[in-house]
Amino acid sequence: MNTLRRLLFYIAIFITLGVQGTKLAPIDRRALVKRNNPVITSVDTLASLSVGNGHFAFTTDVTGLQTFPEYYHNGVPLGTQSEWGWHSFDNPQNLRIEESYKMEDFGHGHRELYATEFKEQGRARDAANWYRSNPHRMHLGCVGLEVEGLTPHDLKASRQELDMWAGMITSDFKAKGVRYSVKTVCHPERELVAGTVTTDKGKAAINLRFAYPTGKHSDDACDWQQNDKHQTELVRIANGHAILKRTIDKTTYFISITWENNAELKEKKKNYWVLTADGKQLTYSCEFLKEQKNIQKETFATVAKKAADNWKNFWTEGAVVDFSQCKDKRAKELERRVVLSQYLLAIQCCGNTPPQETGLTYNSWFGKFHMEMIWWHQSWLPLWGHENMLERTLSWYISAEPKALEIAMRQGFKGVRWMKMTDPSGEEAPSKVGSYLIWQQPHLIYLAELVYRNLSAEKKEDLLVKYGRLIDETAEFMADMATYDEVNNRYILKGIIPAQETLKASVTYNPPFELAYWYYGLQTAKQWRERRGLGRKTKWDDVISKLSPLAAGTTEDGKKLYLAAESAPDTYSTLALISDHPAVLGAVGILPKSRLVDDKIMRQTSNWIWKGWNWDKTWGWDYPMVAMNAARLGEPSKAVDALLMDKRTNTYLKNGHNYQDGRLRCYLPGNGGLLTAVAMMCAGWDGCTELNPGFPKDGKWNVRWEGLKKMP
Repeated sequence: MNTLRRLLFYIAIFITLGVQGTKLAPIDRRALVKRNNPVITSVDTLASLSVGNGHFAFTTDVTGLQTFPEYYHNGVPLGTQSEWGWHSFDNPQNLRIEESYKMEDFGHGHRELYATEFKEQGRARDAANWYRSNPHRMHLGCVGLEVEGLTPHDLKASRQELDMWAGMITSDFKAKGVRYSVKTVCHPERELVAGTVTTDKGKAAINLRFAYPTGKHSDDACDWQQNDKHQTELVRIANGHAILKRTIDKTTYFISITWENNAELKEKKKNYWVLTADGKQLTYSCEFLKEQKNIQKETFATVAKKAADNWKNFWTEGAVVDFSQCKDKRAKELERRVVLSQYLLAIQCCGNTPPQETGLTYNSWFGKFHMEMIWWHQSWLPLWGHENMLERTLSWYISAEPKALEIAMRQGFKGVRWMKMTDPSGEEAPSKVGSYLIWQQPHLIYLAELVYRNLSAEKKEDLLVKYGRLIDETAEFMADMATYDEVNNRYILKGIIPAQETLKASVTYNPPFELAYWYYGLQTAKQWRERRGLGRKTKWDDVISKLSPLAAGTTEDGKKLYLAAESAPDTYSTLALISDHPAVLGAVGILPKSRLVDDKIMRQTSNWIWKGWNWDKTWGWDYPMVAMNAARLGEPSKAVDALLMDKRTNTYLKNGHNYQDGRLRCYLPGNGGLLTAVAMMCAGWDGCTELNPGFPKDGKWNVRWEGLKKMP
């Protein structure tokens, strides 16, 4: 028997080494990326392509420019957005954010003030509505092809390709008997697009058009009917360079335009300028500036070279996953989604402030960002070797600390309470849902830990210094908000709306994902104190040891399943409670297994959700969450099936965007969740020794990868 065991052991080692050898074989990264370049051959309003750098993005129609913004309004809009580009309407009533506060008593032993929305007429409602929609992100301006009377129906023989290896869009088409070739690229560090327009007859020309902000919940932020409410004036022009000044109410910014061949810039009408070359080619650059200073001219060739170098570094220094040797017919589509998601998130969601759910393409929730989504947007970055890009955004937490401290104080809690819906200032947007969420609270701890795991010893010390106090304050709130239940000698979480937003704050207690996240967050914060040589926090230890386990109920067939909350015993017989996010699965998947979770009950819960959930009422990141849960439970076939489930909210468009519905044609948390799930399914998690644990061992999933890191 011992001999047989030894033989099996050596066979296992041989097989493992062989598979690892395949994993470590060099991947042709350039070929991997380029075979997934999107190619568009018609006017498709859901196939817009973008260039960008993480804090600025420029989205084009099939002309390679923003020629038809009105036509693409209800598709993937033609945005020009920057992390600094915000506008507020006037506030003639002098409404104050404090007027949107509502007193609540959730049984924490003190009154709590929440910034919320109101149905009743009055200043409270007006204040909530104003601060909810202001500030809103601006569209900085359209750069389009200038051809008199051109419509989308005039375009023929179109072929457009986004070269993700170089960060360049090349568009070729015919319009009104003229052949056009357009190249568009974005500077890797500045809010600057550059390009060439070449024709086979006539003069090449582009236009610059500007709209007034809409301030609406979800749209392209372009009101083309309010031309008299804003202005665009020429500040300076000389030697192939001009500066335009934009004035929108009290907001101003500038556009620096440079052209390399002979051309003329003229105002066609108010807020509409045209740059026309003397000949068949126009080479230009257009930079959007918050202030008129430090203007440096850049040629198209220089910008293209910098962009190409930047993208080569991105693709070669980070991780990649190659599905080309997989036999499953779905592998090609999964690879396409993975590669495009890397590109989209790098250009849309890697700036100095957290991203909005639609990135820098168009506005959702007034262009504001949602802090419960930062994990879904950016947790993939350290796992794919781009921790520096995440750290850039994490620094925003430092600037937002005073606001988070203020929220906790007005609600009677210690530490800091991180806001849900906000803007660069950190002000909490009033919301009847968002202000009551808490699952954004541990994100800073989790994300900082992901960065920490990838750093050198010296840089780890720097990170501990930078974020140690913030993590202490974050955990201090978590421990203080946990309410001690004397009868059952445990801590509970109550007075909250959980990630599954169909539950009400006034009656909900002990939602499963929040319990598991509180446990992980406090444990990790405790480790950070130990790394810094600081003493233990007695309250933290007490909460960790006595935090309630996940609550389960029994179905009619006698199986135990985890509930949407301990306060929701009718979870599996109520449609609203089996809709929205199946967040219970995040307790094992997003998070490592803990003492709060029984493996058998979680497996039974997963199986029920797979068959019985209301999948038509889900969101894009739910599918990666289910996949991560399945992977940790040792069900790789289900993990793959989850990523590729044929549902509307799991649709990935030609350009790689995760489509949700007519309102959210882009939903980048879905893209980010996909990359996090794939990293886990390949590299595993702490304590997992299996290679590619999230993919079936049926001979159809020979997934090769380089550079991925384990999840906690």
